[in-house]
Amino acid sequence: MAGAQFEYDEKGTTFYYFLLSFFGIVLVPLTYYVWKVTKLPEDQKETVKICRCPPCVEKRESLRKKEPKSKSIRYVSLSAIAVLWALFFIGAYKVSQFEREFAEYDPYAVLELDRGASTADIRRQYRRLSMKFHPDKDTGDSQKFMRIAKAYEALTNEESRKNWEEHGNPDGPGATSFGIALPSWLVSKENSMWVLGAYGLAFMVILPIAVGTWWYKSIQYSCEQILLNTTQLYIHFFLKTPAMQSKRVLMILAGSLEFEKGHNNEVQGRPSDNSELPELMRDLPNLGDKNKEAPLCYPYSIKARALIHAHLSRLELPRLTLKSDLDLILQKSPFLIQEMVSCVSQLVGMAKEGRVANTPRLETVENCMRVSQMIIQGLWDTKSPLLQLPHLSQENLRHFTTKKVNEYNIVCDTPCSQRSVRSIKQLASMKDEDRRALLRNLTGEQYEDVINVCSMFPYVEMDVKPHVLDDADDAGLITTGAIVTVAVIIKRRNLGELFEKENEGDVPLLNGVNPNETLEPKGSPQPGGHKVWQKNKKKGKKTKPQKKQPKKKPVKQQPKKKNSQDEKEDQKTIEEKEESNEKKNKNKKEEEREEEEEEDEDLEAEKGEVDVEAEKEEVDDEEDNDETDDDTTNEKIEEIKKGRRKPDEQESDLDSSSSGEDDDSYVPHDVSARDSEDEAEWDRLQAEVRTRDAILDPKSKESHIVHAPYFPEEKHEWWWIYVTDRRRRELITRPQMICNLKDEEKLDLKFQAPYKAKTYHYTVTLRSDSYLDLDVHQNFNINVEEAKEVDTKQWDPDSDEEDKDDLDESGESEEEEYSD
Repeated sequence: MAGAQFEYDEKGTTFYYFLLSFFGIVLVPLTYYVWKVTKLPEDQKETVKICRCPPCVEKRESLRKKEPKSKSIRYVSLSAIAVLWALFFIGAYKVSQFEREFAEYDPYAVLELDRGASTADIRRQYRRLSMKFHPDKDTGDSQKFMRIAKAYEALTNEESRKNWEEHGNPDGPGATSFGIALPSWLVSKENSMWVLGAYGLAFMVILPIAVGTWWYKSIQYSCEQILLNTTQLYIHFFLKTPAMQSKRVLMILAGSLEFEKGHNNEVQGRPSDNSELPELMRDLPNLGDKNKEAPLCYPYSIKARALIHAHLSRLELPRLTLKSDLDLILQKSPFLIQEMVSCVSQLVGMAKEGRVANTPRLETVENCMRVSQMIIQGLWDTKSPLLQLPHLSQENLRHFTTKKVNEYNIVCDTPCSQRSVRSIKQLASMKDEDRRALLRNLTGEQYEDVINVCSMFPYVEMDVKPHVLDDADDAGLITTGAIVTVAVIIKRRNLGELFEKENEGDVPLLNGVNPNETLEPKGSPQPGGHKVWQKNKKKGKKTKPQKKQPKKKPVKQQPKKKNSQDEKEDQKTIEEKEESNEKKNKNKKEEEREEEEEEDEDLEAEKGEVDVEAEKEEVDDEEDNDETDDDTTNEKIEEIKKGRRKPDEQESDLDSSSSGEDDDSYVPHDVSARDSEDEAEWDRLQAEVRTRDAILDPKSKESHIVHAPYFPEEKHEWWWIYVTDRRRRELITRPQMICNLKDEEKLDLKFQAPYKAKTYHYTVTLRSDSYLDLDVHQNFNINVEEAKEVDTKQWDPDSDEEDKDDLDESGESEEEEYSD
């Protein structure tokens, strides 16, 4: 490179190229974002059945009033994008019309010759043009004459011609010039002060103010856009009250700083609150307005608490004042409740580590989740969950739980005469005739609304499987302190499938539901975690050694008998009690061992029967063996039939007894087993890879729309899932939020096994954040065993030194013998 020269754009052509490129880089992603945000979810809205109850109609009207604003924003944004694209195409067209400033040098074009002309033609043309454009002539042109001479030299001189062919210039590589894509007026002396002032205003005033404002606001919020002061408030009250009821949770929720005007500009204070709030508070019992705890006694907290209580009691509020304030509170409540659940789970984890003295109870976590259901449905948890359905009131529910009265006005207590429908699942499991008779006070349209809404409710089945990862030998073996992974498969269906099956003539899935029992998915294990036939087997074993006759003859009822007989009976009763207590204790410890031994014996017997024929053929082929060997093989075959020997012992013993068998013809039995183990290991590794990919993939937070007429916005179904120990009332795993349960979802819950070896009973709970009385509980047991001790040989440096000394001594002795 001969030299470098930097110049600014005098004509502005390169600046247009730069501006157009930057404009296109910004415009393409902006168009995609605007189109994605403003696209209406028409497909999802078409699938939702419309409810015609008055609260739903009112909610749709309020949402429709908000739609003009959203539509206007959508039209404005799309119009702005269209204008920007028009400007882009106009700029591209203008740039395409610019003249090329850097044309390729062509000596043939200067001499007005075609490429490939001969040397004679070049010389002849040069003479003619030089005579015409010579400066001394009247028609002369000095610049034209210089270009003609340079072109003639480039075509006739070998060195100039070579430079032109290689570098495009007869003089060889010249100086390279670099241009900056900025107009020249930007750096001119006349505009220097204006340009410097603009730079100073942009980078020294506007930018620091914008960054400072953003930073000051961002440090006040968590990643979930919750005020950090609100989180600290939750932690303080949860530590103060480990066992918290639902009303206490509502009181703390109303004390969130998101409802205070100093922390949230959306909150409005009106003079009408001084007259409307006292009137509303008189209609709300158990409001707790006399509480003196800060900030629960502040005016904003009392107002929010009164509005929440009015919402749960379904009271009418002034639309322009208190109703708008309530809508703001309800919109932020689901996220605040999620933060509450997160705070309680963090405190439980800290308590397990010994960092917190007061451990929050399991009831506190579940009450927080129950408050979310109450907020979404606008219903107290003490009310019937059937009130979530449209057109149903407290008067209609009187017919849902009745007892039949006979002709003598006497209440019949027989089960056939009673009707007890206490849940939505029980209502869905009824026959259509009985259900219509139960709802005979409703009109046809109202009954249709009830059926449509009831068919939208979720019916969830859950499959639970605890195991230990990275344990290919025995995934079901759980040792003390191991990390237990609970694989959960959740399948969601609609209750409307029950109606469809009923119309087709099939039996509904929920027939025979006991109204007094908690509804759980079909196939859930018993509370003890054992199977029904195993329980009957245990009971039979317990009743055999027990004697009930001594209980019929107590000592105190026989005072007239002799003392010797009394003493003997006393001794018998004492011995029998001791024996029964000892047997009970032994039975409790040996129940599980006996079951495992019975299962092992059954498996071994089955394996033994399969292998008997093969072993018989091998034994019959040994004709040259001694009689003693024949006797031993026959005895072992009989033992195999009885199931006393294990398959490994069978193979080893029979192989040792058969001395005339050829080793070359032997095919190992564990080849297929190894292949199956390899395939299982490969499938397990592939499943782990798929789960990791699923975790990394971004998931949307859209599922099925909730029927929530008293909630101001559309709400999607979200679920909490966690593992608990119901007997100890302890939270085992942190609640996870499932936001995309449409049809089926798979996930893993992990926790550490206890350090004491015994059987533990746990429960996986799936709790909705939107519906009451639709929670699912699945019980499972884990048998924790002591970890096996692994014999590891430790390196002993002293033993190595002794071995080295022995080697040295042996070497010296050998040298002495060799020298001798």
